[in-house]
Amino acid sequence: MDFNRLKESVFGNKERVVTGIAMIIALVVILSINNIYLIWLVLGIAYIVGLIEVSKLFGIKSNTNVVFLGIITWLSLLVVDNVMLISFIPAMVYASLQAYKNDDMKEVLPFIYPTIGMILFFGLYKEFGLFSVIWLIVTVAFTDTFAYFSGKYLGKTKFSPTSPNKTLEGVAGGIIAGSIFGSVAGLYFKGFLIALVLSFLVSFFSVFGDLFESYLKRKAGVKDSGNLFPGHGGILDRLDGYMFGVIILYVGMKLV
Repeated sequence: MDFNRLKESVFGNKERVVTGIAMIIALVVILSINNIYLIWLVLGIAYIVGLIEVSKLFGIKSNTNVVFLGIITWLSLLVVDNVMLISFIPAMVYASLQAYKNDDMKEVLPFIYPTIGMILFFGLYKEFGLFSVIWLIVTVAFTDTFAYFSGKYLGKTKFSPTSPNKTLEGVAGGIIAGSIFGSVAGLYFKGFLIALVLSFLVSFFSVFGDLFESYLKRKAGVKDSGNLFPGHGGILDRLDGYMFGVIILYVGMKLV
């Protein structure tokens, strides 16, 4: 292995490295405190920032109404137990308003992505506890990390025109790593076979969550969804894989 190349891959962008370390420390602190109101607040802030970012990607000129309904939606999580119901109500309400005004229906899109994913992220924590979130994070994080390095050192076959830098070898390496490490984390809840299957599905769909975000950015003609994190982009750049992966894990936990 070319260790100089590996060193450059990991430490070449100092700004990205420093921001990444800061995010990891913040994540560890938040998860260590393990307080439902803190988790609700942090995810809520991420959700509202994500709505602002995705509004730009969807070409919504004024996001005031989107943000307002987003805040109401997030506040409702404090008093309503069934997060599955909440995840669909905002889209229905906003679609009704847009139909009444005979206005552009694209403003409904933020209440599908990322609203459903963020609500289920909180629902995963609320219903299944801290370790379910750790399971999700481990699976998606290892998928992302190994997809990057597998693609960099083994990648030859293009995966999708939506994201030219992705390779089939990178995606395969990421899914294999995400499935293995995720299944170990999932043993806290399930037997090995079920943990492995769920981790594989979460890993697989997290790749397409990332791909969907790339599709939106490509259509919008931007490199990143935002600039909140130096060297890493915006909130959605960091959470894109989780927005699809969490749906699979939440539903999977409910079913099995």
